[in-house]
Amino acid sequence: MNITMVDLKTQYHRIKNEIDREVLGVIESTQFIGGPKVNAFRENLEQYLGIKHVIPCANGTDALQIAMMALGLKPGDEVIVPAFTYVATAEVIGLLGLTPVMTDVDPDTFNIRADHIEAAITPRTKAVVPVHLFGQSADMEPIMAVAKKHNLFVIEDNAQAIGADYTFSDGTRKKSGVTGHFGCTSFFPSKNLGCYGDGGALMTNDDELAATARMIANHGQSRLYYHDKIGVNSRLDAIQAAVLDVKLKYLDEYCAARGRVAAYYDRAFSSGNNLKTPARQPNSTHVFHQYTLQVLDGRRDDLKAYLAEQGIPAMIYYPVPLYKQEAFREYWKGGELAATEQLCRSVVSLPIHTEMTDEILEKICGAVLAFFR
Repeated sequence: MNITMVDLKTQYHRIKNEIDREVLGVIESTQFIGGPKVNAFRENLEQYLGIKHVIPCANGTDALQIAMMALGLKPGDEVIVPAFTYVATAEVIGLLGLTPVMTDVDPDTFNIRADHIEAAITPRTKAVVPVHLFGQSADMEPIMAVAKKHNLFVIEDNAQAIGADYTFSDGTRKKSGVTGHFGCTSFFPSKNLGCYGDGGALMTNDDELAATARMIANHGQSRLYYHDKIGVNSRLDAIQAAVLDVKLKYLDEYCAARGRVAAYYDRAFSSGNNLKTPARQPNSTHVFHQYTLQVLDGRRDDLKAYLAEQGIPAMIYYPVPLYKQEAFREYWKGGELAATEQLCRSVVSLPIHTEMTDEILEKICGAVLAFFR
């Protein structure tokens, strides 16, 4: 039995005829950059998310950078980010000469909290980047309230949670990534909505910000050869857009399939004293980009090694807090963050994807439980 963290091959074969037809259509058209396929995907994603503007770009990291450039952030401005996240979230902050300010996260949901954000605000704070980690939205309503109170921009890092729904206290329901000034996402192949290469996008309801982001992503030009801003070259190519437009039709189905896997894991590990299953944010659905356990007895690394011996992959997202990464040491002046440190020592993610069978799940769960017997 071949068990993988992600099974893109089987997923591809389920939609092979649609994918092949669309990709070959792009090749036949020879419109590889821009064109109708990119426009069609952009419009369909706007409709799916319920947002006015989607700006496709080359990858999720570019999306974050373009958002910060479009908001006019300047060197020395502080941007609050969670310390427990992938490096890209803070990497673009340092790249632009901004200052990343790292905060702790909720030990149950893994997401940044409004009270942590407010405690980190200084006169130099200009923005906050909530990361919707592992597949569920951070609690955006109180985060937006803090941002409004302190006049901060909000850039949602939605790379792992596209398709999730967030419900506000008045019953309003929105897709993750559409509440802040910008939302940013990645279409890396392993993402819930992934292409067959690199890709990304920004989302916003603000017409002026959308126009600025489009300009920046296209060498800062508003019309050909007239450059109003210093920009970048970041675009989603037509072949990737064609793949994404097919897969977008299946996104809700893919999220539901991941949810079924997560429910199976939950049942298997519910009585394990040494394991803590992923908590759900009460007002967000969870699309399970990752299924992440916490191993509470200090044997996380031993469990991972044992699973590898059984032919079962597992991943540690993330083993080192951002502030302990060599690239970010200069930005950290405080002490350790308790929840982040604990998570870095205890988390382990099990295989989860759209093609998992009960046979595969039984083997994984059996191996995990056998380790603790």
